[in-house]
Amino acid sequence: MLSPEEWQAVRLSLGVAGRSVLVSLLPAVLVAWALARGRFPGRMLLDAIVHLPLVVPPVVVGWGLLMVFGIQGPIGGLLHAWFGIRLVFTTEGAALATAVMSFPLIVRSVRLGLEGLDPGLEAAARTLGAGPADRFLSVTLPLMSPGILAGAVTAFAAGLGEFGAVITFASNIPGETQTLPLAIYSATQSPGGEAVAARLALVSFALALAGLLLAELLGRRLSRWLGRG
Repeated sequence: MLSPEEWQAVRLSLGVAGRSVLVSLLPAVLVAWALARGRFPGRMLLDAIVHLPLVVPPVVVGWGLLMVFGIQGPIGGLLHAWFGIRLVFTTEGAALATAVMSFPLIVRSVRLGLEGLDPGLEAAARTLGAGPADRFLSVTLPLMSPGILAGAVTAFAAGLGEFGAVITFASNIPGETQTLPLAIYSATQSPGGEAVAARLALVSFALALAGLLLAELLGRRLSRWLGRG
């Protein structure tokens, strides 16, 4: 059984991961659309920047967020001065750091789905008189929905395990920013905390596995429903 403090870390992790997906889903879909369908100068550079969180140390991402969204940062300073909003060392900041780290996963999933679409379907809709908005809503969006859903669930599962960017930008504050990975880290640093770390690690493993299996299951179900599998 988990203690109330351990359950709090689990609930906080679920909340942070969920918020991160909500924050990043629409921008990720738009960026994936631009990368898959757009032809513009700087496209390769944008692609590289989007995928940077996958290859640089998460601590570097957290440090960058701290420089930009901290109280003294160009954006964080304005948010605090104008609206009284502080992201650093808050639950919202943990969600932002998690969103940045999981953003490329959604973009990649949606982009692969877009690039796998049969262009003849959109062309057929165009010949039948469907406008751009109608083609997108009735043809493109339903066909790319497996990629969107799979990317969102995968990003949620990955967000449950984010550590470096969160601890750098949001710190490790129990009840505020101490997510499941940070609680495991704290337990390993405490005398006699091995049992707590083991329990939380098991919960983390189970949640991550369930998320990946759910992403695969939903993607297959949608593909079969759309006649693509």
